[in-house]
Amino acid sequence: MKKRHSIHLLLAAAALLLATAACTKDELADGDRLPEGQYPLEIARITLGVEGGEAQPWGAPATRVSENGDGTGSVFSAGDRFAVQIDGEEGIYIVQDNNTVKAEAPLYWTNTTPNRTVSAWYPATDGTLDLGDQSQSLAYLLGGSGTGDYQTPVTLTFAHRLAKVRVTPTGDALGEVQSLQLYTYTQCTYEKGTVVQGSQEGWIEMKKCEYTENGNAITCWEANVVPGYEITKLMANNDNKERDLSTTITPEAGSYYNITLDKDKGYTDDGQGNYTVTSAEGLKNIAKLVNEEWKSDINITLTADINLSGIDWTPIGIDYNHQYTGTFNGGGHTITGLTVTGSDQYAGLFGRIGSGGKVMNVKLEGVQIESDNGMSDVGGVAGYSRGTLENCSVSGSVSGSGMNGIAGGVVGYQTGGSITGCSSSATVNAGNVAGGVAGCTYSATLTACYATGDVTLESINSGGNFVGGVVGDNTNRSTVIACYAWGSVTGSGSGTIYVGGVTGSNDLGTLTACYHAKGTVNGPAGTTGGVVGRNYKDNSGSSIVTACYWNGTVADDNGIGNDMVGNGGTTQVTDGDWQTAVTQMNTALQSAGSEWRYELTGALPTLKKQ
Repeated sequence: MKKRHSIHLLLAAAALLLATAACTKDELADGDRLPEGQYPLEIARITLGVEGGEAQPWGAPATRVSENGDGTGSVFSAGDRFAVQIDGEEGIYIVQDNNTVKAEAPLYWTNTTPNRTVSAWYPATDGTLDLGDQSQSLAYLLGGSGTGDYQTPVTLTFAHRLAKVRVTPTGDALGEVQSLQLYTYTQCTYEKGTVVQGSQEGWIEMKKCEYTENGNAITCWEANVVPGYEITKLMANNDNKERDLSTTITPEAGSYYNITLDKDKGYTDDGQGNYTVTSAEGLKNIAKLVNEEWKSDINITLTADINLSGIDWTPIGIDYNHQYTGTFNGGGHTITGLTVTGSDQYAGLFGRIGSGGKVMNVKLEGVQIESDNGMSDVGGVAGYSRGTLENCSVSGSVSGSGMNGIAGGVVGYQTGGSITGCSSSATVNAGNVAGGVAGCTYSATLTACYATGDVTLESINSGGNFVGGVVGDNTNRSTVIACYAWGSVTGSGSGTIYVGGVTGSNDLGTLTACYHAKGTVNGPAGTTGGVVGRNYKDNSGSSIVTACYWNGTVADDNGIGNDMVGNGGTTQVTDGDWQTAVTQMNTALQSAGSEWRYELTGALPTLKKQ
């Protein structure tokens, strides 16, 4: 069928008087009886009925089936064949070039009763309709009827036995859609213009169309589908990525359904501040919500692994005014390929996490996070945090190379809040403070965390510089409990450098049941220790070290390089048997009320929650 643009008019063919009767209608034989074969059916015209629908974009009903661009009207094409039935007899009628119709063999009235029903259908013969590829031509199934008699020409009005589904992409989605596919029946059997049964579930290729709305050309895709099949998904560009409809459609014959296709933002929003992220694009869009739309307190949940490879990442919470204060739950999923390079002051998956913010249950693999900002805070999970980090892990590399750069495998600077059950195998490098898990802790608590990567300090300033296997500088009464490091820890460069297997400096902080093993601890004599580089005290108080151990290579075999407190609290393990150390560390953990314990299932102790 070819279609003609018509928003308000029905499809119509010109009136046709089909054949010349052998006698006139006034020459009836035997009163009311028609002589057989004398009075042929006359069809005045054929029309396609106006159908209602849902959310019609042009704002008014129109004909339902069309190959014409705007989908607003259609006419039968020359050569189209439809069937007609009267008084139990069937015949085929053919549309002509001049929009008239001609019978292959005329049908005749056999009854004089007025206003009799004439049935019609298209296609003319029963069969199977292939709906699978409608990219060039829509599929049609029509049924029609009219009333008349031997004296009255009949108007046949056709209705559509399929349903039309139209998809209208909007915004950014429009530029990305080259083709659209709809999942439903790809075939149906039919009899006399009525669907008998749909079959062969699969993807239907839709036809590109256009219509005009308020003077604007709107691009869309459409297809005619079998009624009664619940449609729940579509696909774009044959990319094998199913997209679920927000509302399912169960189409009815003759009805029209319009779907607006927005670009997949990669997340969903329940309207209550809870966002579910399903893709890398979604996570990037979430970062924009926090950084550009001030939605810093939203809750974020990952439902899939995320690959950020090749994505120019802007940390979530770029500064003090946009620090993240919601809950981010990774759901145990993995984020790979996170890359942040440049001069960000706060660099990581998150830039700044504010008080009350929480990040949990996420794995970061293959990160490359670097900043040469002179005041940088750099970490795999967060550059700077005042919140809670729980059950997070990081692998890759983290570097804060500025003069006052602070870097940690998990977090650069943790002030207040807590870090629990987090780990890092990342290599860490900084220009001022470096730690395997955290660069600097200030009035914070680290519990059951460990680092297995190498940590390096290359200082370029004349002040104090700190590097530790777990924490670079544990300060202002911070607590590190049940933590360990297995990597090498190295400090070099200008200024005063404190190097420790667990923490570079313990500044009025507390270390309980922590250890360093495997790797070497290298730094200046007098400020390098297997556990602590400097154990500090001043007039306001002293640092505390309890039941901590080391067995790596350390200059002078000191557990504490500069012990200003003088109470020790460290023990070197020299015989390779960590059983005594485990017993002592677990006793200290029990005394501290911790729910974590060490166990020896391999060569070195690992942690288990009770």
